[in-house]
Amino acid sequence: MKKILFSAIAVTLGAFMTTGCIQELSPMTDYATKDQVNEAPGAYQNLVDGITSSMLGQFLYSTDYPYDYGYPTFFQMRDVMGQDIVIDDAGHWYQTWYTCSTALGPRYAVAQFPWTIYYAWIKNCNTVLSLAGDEPDESHKTGAGIALAMRAMYYMDMARMFAPKTYALDKQAETVPIITEKTTVNEMKNNPRATNEKMWAFIISDLDKAEQYLEGYQRKDISTPDQSVVYGLKARAYHVMEDWANAEKYAKLAQEGYTMMSQEEYLNRETGFNTPNSSWMFGMQFKSTDPVIVGNDADGSWGSFMYLEVNGSGCGYASSYGYQFSIDRHLYETIPATDFRKKCFVDFAIDELTTTNEEGQTVPDKEAIIEKLKAYSDYPEYVYQSGYEGGVGPATVGGFSLKFRAAGGAAGHTNQYIGFLGAVPFMRVEEMKLIEIEAVGMQNESKGIELLTDFAKTRDPEYVYGKHNDAYNNQSTSAFQNEVWWQRRVELWGEGFATFDIKRLNKGIIRSYANTNHLETFRWNTQTPPDWMNLCIVETETMNNTACTNNPTPIAPSSDSDEFIW
Repeated sequence: MKKILFSAIAVTLGAFMTTGCIQELSPMTDYATKDQVNEAPGAYQNLVDGITSSMLGQFLYSTDYPYDYGYPTFFQMRDVMGQDIVIDDAGHWYQTWYTCSTALGPRYAVAQFPWTIYYAWIKNCNTVLSLAGDEPDESHKTGAGIALAMRAMYYMDMARMFAPKTYALDKQAETVPIITEKTTVNEMKNNPRATNEKMWAFIISDLDKAEQYLEGYQRKDISTPDQSVVYGLKARAYHVMEDWANAEKYAKLAQEGYTMMSQEEYLNRETGFNTPNSSWMFGMQFKSTDPVIVGNDADGSWGSFMYLEVNGSGCGYASSYGYQFSIDRHLYETIPATDFRKKCFVDFAIDELTTTNEEGQTVPDKEAIIEKLKAYSDYPEYVYQSGYEGGVGPATVGGFSLKFRAAGGAAGHTNQYIGFLGAVPFMRVEEMKLIEIEAVGMQNESKGIELLTDFAKTRDPEYVYGKHNDAYNNQSTSAFQNEVWWQRRVELWGEGFATFDIKRLNKGIIRSYANTNHLETFRWNTQTPPDWMNLCIVETETMNNTACTNNPTPIAPSSDSDEFIW
């Protein structure tokens, strides 16, 4: 893995923003003046638009990394650190986060990657806020509201990625340094990591202002936050803080105007999780002009890693090169057959279909497997090719995810430049419902169970409360919270919440058990969140910022754990 080359303090925005004819500015702390912006027609709005347009489809760090395509790559990085998502091979592009490689340490690009990108996104927000001023006029209010909402979201992510313990477990645990539009270069050189207490107060303060500034704002699509998204972010924040009354309040407010995905929408073979619908509150879509689509055969994109059914093009890490993500076998086996979400994942039993070839060898029964795959895909030959003929991983299809479908209809399955142009959800109403349910149940468990049962029955009409509490090696939470967590693991699989929930609930992970599909030598069981879930701060930051401490470089277990008995 490549070592880092530059300090986070020296990060520039480069192409992250469109600045019109504003003169070049120094990075991180120099901002255009209002006069400069007024002299450049549309410049302020360009800066506001840059806050979100930089989130997807751009090379933000290096063209050398196929996973450098924007915000959703952090979903995959976080999710593979746990147990619910399995990579197929130790050479997978996301293997560093799955295998607890030494490259997670502060001297390597893996540490630089999130640090560089998140602080550059924060810089975009700070630029707009500097121009808007402390009391924005009407022409700057909406832009300031968007900047505040997004800055809060970015810091919320960073706090959860870098703090060794979450707010409810340790309010004094350190997160990351706070940099605002008023932070000077000298202050950045002596800027300690904010405690959870300080960071989450700062996040709530930003969201309070964002809620005020975005009142009445009507967005053109879900690619920018409006007041409902602010409510959703507040629900997330209070959820982490275990302020249950406020988590309930804002989760309810966030749901207004949205409806849950139906079974047809969830399992749609052409639009499933690639097209916004009435449940999506915030999300973005890849465009044909995005650098990550135009360059390198579009291989460095979310679709390349998540869409299996694009084999006709011969491109794509998941569809053609053998780098897939699968569901953890035990989690899959806990999903009842009556729960329609189970149909998002290929049955492991399909790999047991074999035949005898002319040499008398037992080989996969291609015809029988493809016939079974028709239950999951209109392109079963492509799914078969992905698993059995795709390259590096073992010849299997069991556990493969078909939750995220290729975009563009029939053309998208043979042309990656069309198929990879899917949208990605950043926030769905189902998440808000599950936050509300947990928050209600932590105040009144019987009411929470009632709400949870109502939710679960929209996915599984035969759902019975209490089936998912005995499968954990760490009872750090109540039976009720364990049930909610199970619903979150299934409902939000692949959407970036796995590590956050493990840390929030102080859970361990279980990869070693009978018949596991986790990779050998990485079959680890822990009683509490593993150290590799606490990201290291890039070394150049701690060298240049004398007040900034760091998390220790995680050390991988020396051998597989004994098999856990469920």
